[in-house]
Amino acid sequence: MKKVDKETLTGIFYEMIKTTSTTIPLDVYESLKKAYESEEKPAAKKQLEAILNDIEIACKRGVPICQDTGTPYVFLELGEDFPVKAGIVDSIKGALRKATQEGYLRPNAVDPFKKKNSGDNTGRYIPWVHYDIVEGDELKVWFMTKGGGSELPSTLIMSTPLEGFRRLKDGVIDTVVKYGPLPCPPLIIGIAVAAGGDIAMSLAKRSLLRPIGQRNEDEEIAKMEVELLNALNKLELGPHGFGGQLTALDVKIDYSHRHPATFAIGIVTSCWATRRSSAIIRPDGSWELTSKHIYCNNGSKHIVG
Repeated sequence: MKKVDKETLTGIFYEMIKTTSTTIPLDVYESLKKAYESEEKPAAKKQLEAILNDIEIACKRGVPICQDTGTPYVFLELGEDFPVKAGIVDSIKGALRKATQEGYLRPNAVDPFKKKNSGDNTGRYIPWVHYDIVEGDELKVWFMTKGGGSELPSTLIMSTPLEGFRRLKDGVIDTVVKYGPLPCPPLIIGIAVAAGGDIAMSLAKRSLLRPIGQRNEDEEIAKMEVELLNALNKLELGPHGFGGQLTALDVKIDYSHRHPATFAIGIVTSCWATRRSSAIIRPDGSWELTSKHIYCNNGSKHIVG
């Protein structure tokens, strides 16, 4: 029986990166298209039209959707019996180097002290890779490129438990108002409550992997997601700050159990160009995208994944 190896993994990760950079997830595309069809303010409608045109041009030409191709984040569910373990990060780095060399990614990894760009999107702790070890013999992968403009508004609030939920709701609204058009709305907002700041920010970012419209399984949390989404859209910041009905495409909330004395709140914004993909890789090297994307070939648009 054939077994997956590092070279095969590099090829799979490369295809995921290319897909992530040049095509938009179907849920994001359909939400933007729906917003365009319902928008009544001319300036906002024009911005949404430009966004949709940008998506289709990138799709047809096979070029990045945005000039800021982001920082690479990788989340893995590694089956304990999957054949390759130690070589996974090397395979991801190899794929990033190839995708950067071929123009699917802009070099974005800069040493903060030496102020030198590595030139290939790899460096100290970059790509950022998060592992979960699970039962089984398969590898599940989520890849996300996170733009710098939408990362700047990321906010950590260390609250007391007594004020926690009030500060969560106020903090989300205040963050979006404070940064306005900087993170390129319409936005997806990831939020998490946790014991510590590091956990809260990590879970908030990870929540952005959930498709638009997919609510938290907990009914109370799902209700809060909808309430915050409605509150954000009442701001009428609109696409790129031009006003309109849509400030946010969705709100995602996650949590961990917290310490009795702490209530850490992580808030992470993602721009309209929320670029993510997911796949499952089997021990024999076969794989498939588990995320759906628009894909263009010979001028026609269809769905892959």
